[in-house]
Amino acid sequence: MASATEIRATAIRAVRPRVASITGDRLLGIAAIVVLAAGAILMVMPFLWMFSTSLRPSAESYKLPPAWLPTQWHFENYAAVFQSTVPFLAFALNSTKITLVVVLGQLITCSMAGFAFARLRFPGRDVLFIVLLASLMVPYQVTIIPVFIIMKNLGLADNHLSLILLSLTSAFGVFLLRQFFLTVSQDLIDAAKIDGAGPWTIFTRIALPLAGPSLSALAIITFNNTWNNYFYPLIFLTTWDKMTLPLGITALRGYLSSGNASVVMAAVALTILPVLVVFLLAQRWIIQGVTQTGIKG
Repeated sequence: MASATEIRATAIRAVRPRVASITGDRLLGIAAIVVLAAGAILMVMPFLWMFSTSLRPSAESYKLPPAWLPTQWHFENYAAVFQSTVPFLAFALNSTKITLVVVLGQLITCSMAGFAFARLRFPGRDVLFIVLLASLMVPYQVTIIPVFIIMKNLGLADNHLSLILLSLTSAFGVFLLRQFFLTVSQDLIDAAKIDGAGPWTIFTRIALPLAGPSLSALAIITFNNTWNNYFYPLIFLTTWDKMTLPLGITALRGYLSSGNASVVMAAVALTILPVLVVFLLAQRWIIQGVTQTGIKG
């Protein structure tokens, strides 16, 4: 019969590996948190510096060594953005109009195309989808010359409609929603067909309401890309009052190239503020929408 000492020693030997495993897991968790926190700080630092610089006096923007906090808080730098000869408010309205139309257009066209590629049967469907995906590998700078010629012949040069038409749909958006629609239960669709529902009814009444997270993710990604688009407006827009915010910042930087970096940073802060707000409020939808599309496909 084993003594109490032997029983205690056996119990200690049995528990010790588990304690070591728990301790190792905690250390790995702490290390992961430290690495992620360091990465988060590095990502946030440029934004903090931007907002800090936007509130500095002009001379302090180039001070060496640099300081994180300004000695004087100049909120009038933000007022100077709207008081300059650069029509910053008109640029903001142009960007807002183009972005909203493009977002709405992509939600409509990409959802219908994604559902067709996922659930409808027609000749050449898979080949056409592969060609669509292949277009993602072609930089749009490569095709800008023929596209510009087409838009000019259509009379759409220096027109917001040219920017809208070029971004009204996207291969990425079609792929994103197609992957989601593949996850919709086939039994649910078959039941709707038995009840007499056609493809349009299945799309609008069943598939589309379930695609909320993916639609939200697409809307936010499209909003960000369109709002920050610099290349297309640079090529197609020439009239001063038709330009968008990215072009406006470039114009403001040139107008104030004599040295007022604080006003330029204030304009940049105002430009990225809508993107930051949208992302912070809807980041859960972005993650959920993107992860759902990876379930099947």
